[in-house]
Order: sequence, then structure tokens, then C-alpha cells
Amino acid sequence: MQSNLYVTNLSYTVDNEALRAHFGSCGDVVAADIITDRDTGRSRGFGFVEMSNAEQAQDAIQKLHDQPLGGRALGVALARPRK
Repeated sequence: MQSNLYVTNLSYTVDNEALRAHFGSCGDVVAADIITDRDTGRSRGFGFVEMSNAEQAQDAIQKLHDQPLGGRALGVALARPRK
């Protein structure tokens, strides 16, 4: 099972380090990346978090989905693999 998570509804004030710290409560975060607009550099409101294993990823989904970060309730789900 995969450990890459798709995170939606991110506040524009949340940066990669804040995202990493928030998900760190559920285990080891391998990577935390907020997707930005290439022209403005501003957050697009979503990102990806890779946990070190699938159990930690499931734990993060259960604990952090619909929980606030930066004043907004996060959407957390397994990321679909690239095709």
C-alpha cells in the first residue's frame, strides 16, 4: 500500500515546513510539498505529503482529515499514482 497523501484546502499562509510539522504528529514525514503557481509563486491550495509507511499514512488520514490547519479544514486522502 502506498504512503503518498494528497492534501487539499490548504490555507495560503501554510508553507512546506508547517505542513511537515502538522503531519509529523502521525509519524515520519519523508516529504511535504505544497504546489505553487509557476507565475506568482503563490500556493495553489493543495499539496502532497509522503509518509514513511502505509500505516502512518492511514493514521494521518484518520486523524487529520477535516481537522484545521491555518484556519481551514484539510482534506486528506491517498494520492492517485501517476499514469
